[in-house]
Amino acid sequence: MRLPNQYANGSQGISHKFIYLVSWMSTLSGWLAALMIVAAVVITCQMIYVRAVLNLSTIWQTEAVVYLMISATLMGLPYVQLLRGHVNVDLIPILLPMLLRKYLYLFTLVLSLVIILVMGFYGFENWHLAYERNWKSDSVWGVRLWIPYLALPVGFFLLFLQLLADFSAAIIGKDRPFGLEDK
Repeated sequence: MRLPNQYANGSQGISHKFIYLVSWMSTLSGWLAALMIVAAVVITCQMIYVRAVLNLSTIWQTEAVVYLMISATLMGLPYVQLLRGHVNVDLIPILLPMLLRKYLYLFTLVLSLVIILVMGFYGFENWHLAYERNWKSDSVWGVRLWIPYLALPVGFFLLFLQLLADFSAAIIGKDRPFGLEDK
């Protein structure tokens, strides 16, 4: 796994090691998300073959593809954040002086951390209920719902860690606010 250049050296200080470890976990999560997408594509192809060529009905394929794609989306969040791949509207940060830009960046990271923490809490609660009550899907396959629901708390927890690492990188000066150069 190759990490982005700004996180490649994890040999300095405790905060640098934390940033490196989190970026490594985010990269691993991105690879897992990619594997889930590949699995969903393979299952879709198998489903098409079973329906079109063998003229049989499918039982589990549609549900598995839906769960894999949702899980891939959630597990891919920290990797996309690591690469700064989310949509970025930077008109206001470009107009601000560097100090205000940094404060705005830190404010948006703190706000994002709070929102993701709340979403992670409710995602964990939902997963825990599904696990404790042994919920199963209403389909013929009857998958135990705690398995696909596990992507909720794990994905949000990893995204929370990535945002926390981004915050740490901004505080110690390892990362520029919004990735913009000084004016």
